[in-house]
Amino acid sequence: MKINVMVIGDIVGKPGRIILKDKLKPFIDKEDIHFCIANGENAAAGAGITEDIAAELFSYGIDVITTGDHVWDKKEILHALETNKNILRPGNYSPLAIGKGYVVKKAKWGEPIGVINLLGRVFMKPIDCPFRAVDEILKNISRETNIIFVDMHAEATSEKIAMGWYLDGRVSAVVGTHTHVPTADEKILPKGTAFISDLGMTGPHESILGRKIECVLKAVVTQMPTRFEVAEKDVRINGVKVVVDSQTGRADSIKRVEIKEGD
Repeated sequence: MKINVMVIGDIVGKPGRIILKDKLKPFIDKEDIHFCIANGENAAAGAGITEDIAAELFSYGIDVITTGDHVWDKKEILHALETNKNILRPGNYSPLAIGKGYVVKKAKWGEPIGVINLLGRVFMKPIDCPFRAVDEILKNISRETNIIFVDMHAEATSEKIAMGWYLDGRVSAVVGTHTHVPTADEKILPKGTAFISDLGMTGPHESILGRKIECVLKAVVTQMPTRFEVAEKDVRINGVKVVVDSQTGRADSIKRVEIKEGD
């Protein structure tokens, strides 16, 4: 059986949430999507996520929410990380941190799908090694399913590519998030793992990474502290559709997805 999985790039603020409300379920129906993963770490005003916003995103058809370095920005998420297994924080945070870095959840027709959330170390705050962390997680998750998706939330393209090759043949897909710009390097690696360096951004694209252009330019030109407000125009959904063989866990195809407000 072929499993169709959609993975959505970083959701930025209210504009990102609104376009998902309007466009996601029709796309899921049209493309026969069986399972949907989204990175939600920027969903609350551009930095962090709350329990209420997570519930909102789940109501739009998202099955699992991944995060990244902004996971702790809103204290309201702490309770949800303790109680809702479908909201992940990166699995290479300290084992003493609240929440979990992976989950196995059943898709539309009952197939178990594993989702792993990792955080890169290059140009990021200190954190445990994502490569060693994913080895430990796979010892557990691979007992439950061979369909496994990895969100590698990282700044450096090289680190995301390295994770793709490291996990080739061991997981169904490795997708990069964090940099908010969709890359054109989607491929199936030699041993059957789908890969893309960055899914892009679900939010306003007439912006600088989702923030108002004038705010960011003021900050970089004057070097003065500036509040980065979420932009509003040219809102799009960025992501990929991955088709996986349920028997082998290998990816058959990966295709970039872009949905605009007028589509």
